[in-house]
Amino acid sequence: MSSPEGSTVSFHRVPADVRPGALRRFARELTEQVCRGRAFDCLITGDAALRRLNREFRGEDYATDVLSFPAGATERLGDIAISAARARAQAREFGHSTETEVRILMLHGALHLLGMDHETDGGRMERAEKRWRARLKLPAGLIERVSR
Repeated sequence: MSSPEGSTVSFHRVPADVRPGALRRFARELTEQVCRGRAFDCLITGDAALRRLNREFRGEDYATDVLSFPAGATERLGDIAISAARARAQAREFGHSTETEVRILMLHGALHLLGMDHETDGGRMERAEKRWRARLKLPAGLIERVSR
């Protein structure tokens, strides 16, 4: 998935209600603004793949919406995997498009790649996510939904 030009977005299967070019532009925007020029790779795939990755890397046997895999001390931040099925279901639940939900998930994943962890950082990631959502004109994010 890596590309020397910057962040990439790849699709296992392109969801009908998502514009690949728009998500690739959004990934570049995240790279420039949020990630301070450090690129990442994002895979939009299905529940089965997210469940397998979640089980393999986190020991959790269920499909999840987004997973982040930091690269460590390299120029690239790492990888993000997003479930298109989870994104579609969450978009319906929260009243926006699947594409908008993928953007929310991509932002959340990028913040994790930057080393933030909403489970342990005393609200730092939540504040950053809220600030970036406002700047990027995105609706309520994952952390905010859980804390309601």
